[in-house]
Amino acid sequence: AVIGDQSSGKSSVLEALSGVALPRGTGIVTRCPLVLKLKKITKDNNWHGVLSYRKQEKKLKDPAEIENAVLNAQIALAGKGEGISHEMITLEIQSSDVPDLTLIDLPGIARVATGNQPMDIEQQIKSLIETFIKRQETISLVVVPANIDIATTEALRMASKVDSTGQRTLGILTKPDLVDKGMEQTVVRTVNNQVIPLKKGYMIVKCRGQQDINEKLDLVKALEKERHFFNENSHFRSLLEDGKATIPLLAERLTKELVEHITKTLPQLQKQLETKLEKTSEDLKALGDGVPLDENEKTNFLIMKIRQFNDALEGVRRAEEDLKNSDTRVFSKIRWEFGKWKLALDSKAIKTEEILRDEVEEYVRTRRGKELPGFVNYRTFENIVRKHVEELEEPALKMLREIKEIVHACVERIVNSHFNAFSHLLRAAKDPIEDFLDEQFQKAEGKIHSQFKMEKIVYSQDRLYSSQLETVKQKQSLTVLGQKALMSADVREMAQHLTAYFTITSDRLANQIPLIVQYHMLDQYISQLQNAMLAMIGRNNPGILLQEDSAVERKRKELKERLGRLRSAGKEL
Repeated sequence: AVIGDQSSGKSSVLEALSGVALPRGTGIVTRCPLVLKLKKITKDNNWHGVLSYRKQEKKLKDPAEIENAVLNAQIALAGKGEGISHEMITLEIQSSDVPDLTLIDLPGIARVATGNQPMDIEQQIKSLIETFIKRQETISLVVVPANIDIATTEALRMASKVDSTGQRTLGILTKPDLVDKGMEQTVVRTVNNQVIPLKKGYMIVKCRGQQDINEKLDLVKALEKERHFFNENSHFRSLLEDGKATIPLLAERLTKELVEHITKTLPQLQKQLETKLEKTSEDLKALGDGVPLDENEKTNFLIMKIRQFNDALEGVRRAEEDLKNSDTRVFSKIRWEFGKWKLALDSKAIKTEEILRDEVEEYVRTRRGKELPGFVNYRTFENIVRKHVEELEEPALKMLREIKEIVHACVERIVNSHFNAFSHLLRAAKDPIEDFLDEQFQKAEGKIHSQFKMEKIVYSQDRLYSSQLETVKQKQSLTVLGQKALMSADVREMAQHLTAYFTITSDRLANQIPLIVQYHMLDQYISQLQNAMLAMIGRNNPGILLQEDSAVERKRKELKERLGRLRSAGKEL
């Protein structure tokens, strides 16, 4: 990519390398990216040129036609005036006099908008240049006039921004005949990479000036004149001897650099190609082969699509679904919610133990009847149990809502991935997805409400309760209820009974609520949905359900074409 400040001599360098006259003058001459593909041919001595843009192609028989053809293409793309366009013009030249090179001429960097240029012309040009030079596959040729301070050039600053180590940047100094006397040594030091070092270094060239063009000096004679200039200049002769001066040596150097660069980036390109090939194949596979035309085959196709969808649902129900990337299985997410429910129960049990003493002491102080210390009032025991069980109902319903969202998101993802190409089938599937989910949610919600109503009937098997009470009494000295000596017999006895009963209730709810949720939100919901999908086969016209969106057909066509292009590229590589 050839970049430089405005009027730095970029187009002159390209002209000298390609042997053809490109548009030149003051102001912005290059208004579109111009891709110059030079191909050296040995068998045929004829010159061949092809100019193409926006799928238009123009064959050129003579190099003299190029300047006007490029100007007309620029007007077509960027309009009249001095605006720029991001659209590319490609000029392919086959000749025995050109090197094997592909060069991109980019607009010169304008500092200030003049005439009818847009006010943000500098920003537009920089943005265009950056899209080309930031690519790792591109070598930047920074063209700088030899008679200015290289450190002030915007083009070099832009190149170093995207290539800080200078691995992909080559400096080209132009207009050495305009260097002020006494400044020649600075130019020599620059070309010798001693001022602003670049890994690829610098070259210096002298192209045709305006006077040469006015005098109709042809390009062959211009090369002789250039060589003569460097030979005769006592300061610059050493650069010619070192192979760092003149257009022919630059052409040789550029071909060598490009070949080396291609060799270096080829494995990387191969890897990028393989990644794109894999991604395109996956996308195409996801879209499928398209709907068959035969009516019987359409029915079979619909059965296959629904079976695949039902199989995916079955995988979710059995917790055996295929995972992509780092997804988590649905049941793993549900199990996590069940774990949070158990933690809520355990946390409630601990808090309950802490506040029991206060509640029992309050009862003893205000409501104790004729009973002697140590006799537990059963009605009080029941009231305290009911109050604490009631507080667990909302966390249980919250867990149900969370799991409903998890299942819904999963089924939505599956239905979209299977039926995305068929909007009618997708719509037909969405109704049962929503309706059955709400239906099973309400059933689960009803059962949870019933479970908590039952929990208010204080009950446990005698043997189970006695065993748990014994365990609590044995742990009495380790509980958080405090020292025995500081606790009355009433408080101690009531606390032991409550702790024993809450442990039994907690264990019961820890399993029962997840069973209700799992049964309705996973088992029943998916089973109901699968049956509804199968019922669609006989009830609906397969042709209507399988109408493909035009966008999907277009995308499939694009993907097939891309796959073909990528495979061709693979063969070329």
